[in-house]
Amino acid sequence: MPWTLVALALVTGVLLDLFAPEPYMGLPLLAAGPLIAGAMLPFRSAVAVMAATCVLSVGLDIERERPVTPLLVDLAVVGLIGVLALAINGLIARQGRDLALARDLAEAVQLAVLPAPPKRAGPLAVAAGYIAAQAEARIGGDLYAVQETPFGVRMIIGDVRGKGIQAVAAVSVAIGAFRQEAEYAPTLATLVRRLDEAMARAAARSGPVPSREGFTTALLAEVSVDGEALRLANRGHPPPYLVHDGRLVRLDPTDPQLPLGMGLGNLDPMGHAPVDVVRLPPGASLLLVTDGVTEARDKRGIFYDPLRSRRLGRRFTSPDALVDALTKDVGRWTGGEGQDDMAILAVTRCRPGRAA
Repeated sequence: MPWTLVALALVTGVLLDLFAPEPYMGLPLLAAGPLIAGAMLPFRSAVAVMAATCVLSVGLDIERERPVTPLLVDLAVVGLIGVLALAINGLIARQGRDLALARDLAEAVQLAVLPAPPKRAGPLAVAAGYIAAQAEARIGGDLYAVQETPFGVRMIIGDVRGKGIQAVAAVSVAIGAFRQEAEYAPTLATLVRRLDEAMARAAARSGPVPSREGFTTALLAEVSVDGEALRLANRGHPPPYLVHDGRLVRLDPTDPQLPLGMGLGNLDPMGHAPVDVVRLPPGASLLLVTDGVTEARDKRGIFYDPLRSRRLGRRFTSPDALVDALTKDVGRWTGGEGQDDMAILAVTRCRPGRAA
């Protein structure tokens, strides 16, 4: 496309200079050729276009038998614009290098805060996916982690309100608190309480921000050591899905709770946040997502619903296949237009005697 624009400008400029009733009508288009090249082509290509344009300008003036002074003036105009175009090319290239460096640093920060989960944890095979709404914005507020503990495999998926550095700071607090407390909290309810306290402390240290402005929706899950029991604590997050034998079941919380950082909300008689317990059959998968999935919209503005997806209504042999199917299905639904960061975490209980 850039070469097409350059060629179109130069050819049109030559034709106007040769056949137009008034002189110099093609000079602006000739000068536009190097300018387009400087803004859109590599440096060497821009130099080649500038040199070719200078030759064309001199050749046209000789063809039209113009005096030496107009010839030199035309050459000076084309050459000056060409030099400016090369300067613009250098500035664009430097900005591109700076942007690439900033993106690499942002990706390194993201990977340091949100490392890839292990492929195997206890009786579970694990897979995860993260897709940013914009390729330029590699730092987001979605988070996930999987950790094998003495109490079973514990995992978290969440979404911090906001974007950028502040969101990454909150993600760092949530992931750090989870990794620390998951090893020692005797129950999932205790883990939820300690995470809520950690997020509240972090919000208090960040300044006088109203609690409704600094919160994290999160879903915490625990699979027992033998893989039979699945415990869920939902803190204002989209519910997970149980995928088994070609069926997809949404696991809505029996008692909805507030997000982390906004208080524990409703407590059970023992003073703990309620925890739902379901059975995780061998070969079944637990699918956890952020609102980038559930709030993805098509051209008509209709939200995506995994329960209505034909791609997910089949048997999956691995969590990687499940994550891949969901990612492609959401992309098909939205037409490939990212609307929000999307994090997906899937775990599959391995069948006895079968490797992950």
